[in-house]
Amino acid sequence: MDKLLIEGGARLVGETNISGAKNAALPILCAALLSAEPVTFTNVPQLKDVATLLALLGQMGVAIEREGDTVTLDASALTEPVAPYEMVKTMRASILVLGPLAARCGEARVSLPGGCAIGARPVDQHIKGLQAMGAEVAVEHGYVHVRASRLKGARLVADMVTVTGTENLMMAATLADGVTIIENAAREPEVVDLANCLIAMGAKISGAGSDIIHIEGVPRLHGARHHVMPDRIETGTYLCAAAATGGDIRLTGVLASSLDAVIDKLIEAGCTVHAEPDAIRLCAPPKLTAASLRTAPYPAFPTDMQAQFMALNCIAQGTAVIRETIFENRFMHAVELQRLGADIRIDGNTAIVCGIERLQGATVMATDLRASASLVIAGLVAEGKTLIERIYHLDRGYERLEEKLAALGANVRRIK
Repeated sequence: MDKLLIEGGARLVGETNISGAKNAALPILCAALLSAEPVTFTNVPQLKDVATLLALLGQMGVAIEREGDTVTLDASALTEPVAPYEMVKTMRASILVLGPLAARCGEARVSLPGGCAIGARPVDQHIKGLQAMGAEVAVEHGYVHVRASRLKGARLVADMVTVTGTENLMMAATLADGVTIIENAAREPEVVDLANCLIAMGAKISGAGSDIIHIEGVPRLHGARHHVMPDRIETGTYLCAAAATGGDIRLTGVLASSLDAVIDKLIEAGCTVHAEPDAIRLCAPPKLTAASLRTAPYPAFPTDMQAQFMALNCIAQGTAVIRETIFENRFMHAVELQRLGADIRIDGNTAIVCGIERLQGATVMATDLRASASLVIAGLVAEGKTLIERIYHLDRGYERLEEKLAALGANVRRIK
């Protein structure tokens, strides 16, 4: 199993390009199931999760062509509307095939998904929505089994804001008979990107990016070409890494408007941030100031950036209070940061981080995707060497991480 060895102390300086968004690419790839015509996607990141999903789609009978960051999917010969446990146990996003399969095939059998162990992320909102659209849904032997001759438009009111739930139901509604209204919908930029892709395929959708989305069902969707949005979490991670190391970096191919809450906190921490049309530059101060935060659904501070900011606060002046409101088990990285000498106290869903002068290198273990990123940031500023184990989590969500960091001046290498 690969490991990452980091020797801390180097400032991140220079320029690097941001990859396509994992959390946008995964539902967009699933959208290809809705059409019998080829669909081409560009700016698709080369990640473990993307490879897993493509393998799953291939097993269903989807023809796949990939060249660099361009992927063409042809689901005209869709033969097997089943997502088996063996294919989806490592990736929660596999549930996103449920809505498209139910809408196009009238049947779907999808294993309850796995992924990061950061807390309960139930699929009950997906099931409730499909049932409201006339589907018969049974959960048996670890699988969600959906049957529907044709889904019917309906008014869907989510009990909680769920990104994958919104995406799944929006995809299902594109081929439903009638109008579907999703209330309390997720507002994330990735939801908007999926909606833009579906619209390019012939869907009739309005309101994406607000908490009410209208979808008028159409008989079929056609082929299209779509460019996946930049990864705002990768962008935020590199900004935090530069801030922690006292660096000065410029990131290209970004969408700065999707990161307002993160940028505000970086400015609060003392950084100078300059946004350009498709780039962003950060210059860190000699010493960071602790910045408290509270995670919440978009446009508030994203839960996927909480771990990275905790690492940054570990070496900032003052005390930061971090409140996690999305997932109940998302402070597992705190224990590993403590192994590096961080002063962190956990009380339920609140972490109190007292900044110290410097961290000390040690061997640590990644517990989930974003926790892995926080350990990388901590390793970059720690004194001595830090060895991060179980970095397969990183490969799920960060494309060529060690190469990009090395190009910015970091002393980092992968150990096979």
